[in-house]
Amino acid sequence: MTTKTALIWGAGGGIGQALVKALKGHGWQTVGLYHRPEPVEHEADFRFEADVGQEHAVRDAVLSITYEVEKADLFVYTVGDILATPVKELDAEGWRRILDANLTGAYLTTHHSLPLLEENAHLFYLGAVSERLRLPGLSAYAAAKAGLEAFADTVRKEQRQRKVTLVRPVAVDTPLWEKVPMRLPKGAAQATKVAGRILDAYEEGQTGVLNFD
Repeated sequence: MTTKTALIWGAGGGIGQALVKALKGHGWQTVGLYHRPEPVEHEADFRFEADVGQEHAVRDAVLSITYEVEKADLFVYTVGDILATPVKELDAEGWRRILDANLTGAYLTTHHSLPLLEENAHLFYLGAVSERLRLPGLSAYAAAKAGLEAFADTVRKEQRQRKVTLVRPVAVDTPLWEKVPMRLPKGAAQATKVAGRILDAYEEGQTGVLNFD
């Protein structure tokens, strides 16, 4: 049996680490892209660092990957960042940081990764229930996640030979919640659950939007 390869952008985050562990447990070869150099609990088989908001960093990381793997069967974008600041107080740097992590990075990593993907590869993007995010202080995050939905839908129509899925969990128990003055909703999903649903969707060939609480 040929070993399948997964390309995980944001492998150092809560969901990214859960994906690395789950995929390796199912015999996958994992390529992890990490935003920071600090050690994480679950390491990918191949590790690279890249600031997803910088095109040269993304391009160089993908080039480095090509020296280790020929093709990838699975592409997952789990990078995310959040900032709770009213528009009146939100500076351009903060706006760019949130848009880079949640939206611009999705474009850059997709654009440079497509040549590395198998013809029938499956692409996943970690979104959110964006219509519930339009709350005071979350303008950048809400705009970025809404834009990600439109981006993923367009990629799905362009890449018809491949599958594209937008994952929309309501809330996930990750360190991201430490950045906002909100209480984690009761019953929030664990990162392992999200990782499991992504693997299930891959095996089932599910495309479009994957909603779950």
